[in-house]
Amino acid sequence: MSMLRDKIRAYLGRPQTNYYMLLLVSFVLVAFGLVMVQSSSMVVSYAQDSSAFAEFLKQAAIVFVGLIGMWFAMRLRPTTIQMLAPWMLAIAFVLLIAVLFIGVGGEEVGSNSWIRLGPVGVQPSEAAKLALAVWGATVVSKAMRQTHRFNSVLGPFLTVSAAILALVLLQKDLGMMLTVGIVVVAIMFFSGVNSRALLAALAVIAVTGIASIVAQSFRSARISTWLSTLRLNFPDSTTQGSAYQSYQGILSLSDGGLTGAGLGQSRAKWFYLPEAKNDFIFAVIGEELGILGTIGVVVLFALLGWFGIRTAMAQVDPFLRLLAATLTVGIVAQAFYNMGYVVGFFPMTGVQLPLISAGGSSAIITLVSLGLLCNCARHEPAAISSMQHEGRCRFDRIFMLPEPQPYVPGIQRRVERRTTTEHYGEPVTRQQRSAGRSGQDVRRERDRVEQSMQRVGGAPRRGYDGARRQTLPPSGSVKRRVNPSNRSRRR
Repeated sequence: MSMLRDKIRAYLGRPQTNYYMLLLVSFVLVAFGLVMVQSSSMVVSYAQDSSAFAEFLKQAAIVFVGLIGMWFAMRLRPTTIQMLAPWMLAIAFVLLIAVLFIGVGGEEVGSNSWIRLGPVGVQPSEAAKLALAVWGATVVSKAMRQTHRFNSVLGPFLTVSAAILALVLLQKDLGMMLTVGIVVVAIMFFSGVNSRALLAALAVIAVTGIASIVAQSFRSARISTWLSTLRLNFPDSTTQGSAYQSYQGILSLSDGGLTGAGLGQSRAKWFYLPEAKNDFIFAVIGEELGILGTIGVVVLFALLGWFGIRTAMAQVDPFLRLLAATLTVGIVAQAFYNMGYVVGFFPMTGVQLPLISAGGSSAIITLVSLGLLCNCARHEPAAISSMQHEGRCRFDRIFMLPEPQPYVPGIQRRVERRTTTEHYGEPVTRQQRSAGRSGQDVRRERDRVEQSMQRVGGAPRRGYDGARRQTLPPSGSVKRRVNPSNRSRRR
């Protein structure tokens, strides 16, 4: 047991572990989501389109577009992301305002939050959530370097956040207002805001949510349904009314047992459980794969959260640190809230299960967010040094991902510098080698890097561009040449 624990610790201590694990968990969730969309939607697809694979093919096309967006997000440099942040926020504001006009926005499931472009539907609030995370991390991280500017930036950030929350509230979409509020609170928490400001923001979001619930009667009915679900007390009048969906979801989970009825064997998807492929797909997972299947989903999202926070903690760049933490909390908190209201812990709000539920805008935005998170993992100091000395991994070379560049601080406080106890050697780039450095300096640098790599269990085999190193003599064996004329002068 101790040997296994030591191996796990050794693997977790490798430079690019966070990057590899984020990629692995993301692709596993995407593949599992496609399988469950096919299983939960085959009955509805056959009834509507005479094909059991219609919804699956549609979701596969959406995931393909999302993977392209993820690839583009992984190629961007941190400085480019910061330059694009204001434009992303401006586009999000335009879309949020446009969806409120008649003829542009469309209503679905009680929320006027969709823009229909022919057969394609766009949900601007999903784009606004990502834009707010990127823009907020940009402006707040710049202020974190200079303490006297932090309070001056917090006001505009909260003003923009309140405007986005108000526009989402006008769309009558309480679920999206909740997810945007999670992003706002995450940025404030990880930026080091004092507890009073954080509690004030939470209070404003809570009051706004309560006002939205009171103003709409069907949301008040959902609250009473939620209270009944907590007690597992469903009156006969509510099982056919406001509590019908929650009741069917609980029945689906209870029918699954430990191992489930088998993949594709759900009975709830035969028009018993509304939104079986979207909001309540977790209930179908519990019915077909049992408790073991639901635990597997929980573990996958827990791993995503753990390695995302590890990525944030390993950053030297304040922007990447804040962006990685915010994106991680935004995705994982949404996932656990969805699973929570399916089992009856939280009120229903229409929040989807990321990467697993069928959806267009949600799937694409989530994959782009994961691309940015993996980009942050590639820009860890240890990962950059490892890529420059051992070469990029095969995945990066196949998909033509550029080599990440180290963080160059501008005006930075001394406490923000790297404090890790693991040394992987200083990055040596082509520009440094061609900047007039002598061969003696290059050999000395190489010897120091190889010694530091051997201390952590690695051995440098390839250069940062993938080419094998030339065998050079150690620095101590190089003799300095003396000009004969200088020798005669010394005599």
